[in-house]
Amino acid sequence: MSFLDKSVDYKSYTMREAIDEAKRCLRCKVPSCQKGCPISNDIPDFIYQLSKGNLGEAREILARKTNLPAVCGRICPHEKQCVGHCVLNAKHAPIQVGKLEEFIADFDAEMGLIKENLVHKTRGKVAVIGSGPAGLTVAGDLARQGFNVVIYEKENEPGGVLVYGIPEFRLPKEVVRKEIKKIEALGVTFLTNVMIGPDLTVDDMFSRNYDAIFIGTGTALARNIDLPGRDKIGILQAIYFLRMVALYNSGDVDRDEIPLKQGDKVVIIGAGNVAMDAARTALRAGAGSVAIVYRKGEEDMPALKSEYNSALEEGVQFIWHAEPARFNGDERVNGITLKQGDQFIDVDADVIMLAIGSKPASRIVSTTTGIEVNPNGYVVTKEKPYGMTMRKGVFAGGDVVHQPATVVLAMKEAKKVAEGIASYVDAIKLLEL
Repeated sequence: MSFLDKSVDYKSYTMREAIDEAKRCLRCKVPSCQKGCPISNDIPDFIYQLSKGNLGEAREILARKTNLPAVCGRICPHEKQCVGHCVLNAKHAPIQVGKLEEFIADFDAEMGLIKENLVHKTRGKVAVIGSGPAGLTVAGDLARQGFNVVIYEKENEPGGVLVYGIPEFRLPKEVVRKEIKKIEALGVTFLTNVMIGPDLTVDDMFSRNYDAIFIGTGTALARNIDLPGRDKIGILQAIYFLRMVALYNSGDVDRDEIPLKQGDKVVIIGAGNVAMDAARTALRAGAGSVAIVYRKGEEDMPALKSEYNSALEEGVQFIWHAEPARFNGDERVNGITLKQGDQFIDVDADVIMLAIGSKPASRIVSTTTGIEVNPNGYVVTKEKPYGMTMRKGVFAGGDVVHQPATVVLAMKEAKKVAEGIASYVDAIKLLEL
């Protein structure tokens, strides 16, 4: 067991706790919880079935809308979505929808409640680039509709940000692996260690008789910051740090490849969920102290309140209304100067992490023709068929189109793109008759 596997934010429900919680649901005639869900999960229905002990039926209801219930149950921003819209918030006791979804998905994984009927893969052949939330959603939806789907992943394990970007204590990797196995059981093929662009181009893929290609590569490049001293050793991207920790946890790299030593003073620039993840991971990795610096106040931070509260409880410090002015030190960084109002303050640091956003990589766009991007590098798509790029037969969705968002919002868009792909392939098949 690694030093980062030992902590989980909360315990999952027992059977008794899950059913008791489900029984509290009022089954509102106009369920505001469902309106708050980006993918419109049938929340009152699955909770009602759970309250009666019908776990198989509850899982089937969830499966109609989501391919990743165990993931969504754990990491969706429930406080802003389903839970945040529950009418019982008026009594400060909303139904814990996420924990109920998590319970059902985990029980299904353990007991094998559902064995889906496989549809013959005769409707068309689709390639999916990237196995993050968007790619997995498109693949699952299309496989259920009779498409032969092949997922290409550049890493040696599928899952994308779910495996390499979200810490173990928030989303255990074994949970992701079980969800991926369910998608594989639908007939989806996974090909790992294939980098689209350098190893295989879009043109190469079409030569392999794919009817359509979906790009769901997310935003792999971290945004940089141009300040004096940026080139010093010890300044790194937070997403790089999280990826190296994930690789260490899976046994792919040694501990000394994680760019943080025991007792290091860590400063993180930015206050989104990636910053919170990096801060809490740094503490688990042995950092002596961790401080998050944000240019605005607590009320304006992009991170979830629950993630912020967890970071506070674990000892992360916060410096509000402060912007980095320069990085200090000789060859290696030893601190940062911050501008806070009219004053400049120096903060000691052995490691400084940047968590100021990300953007798409250009390796696919630069190795093909016809795919247009906007000035910020995001892929431009059409409304009809939904999600198709300016190149015929090539679709895109998720963060690579709509900028970094949550897992469930990427899934929401991906489901719409899956519909667009299905209608497009059906149309070209008709023309071939």
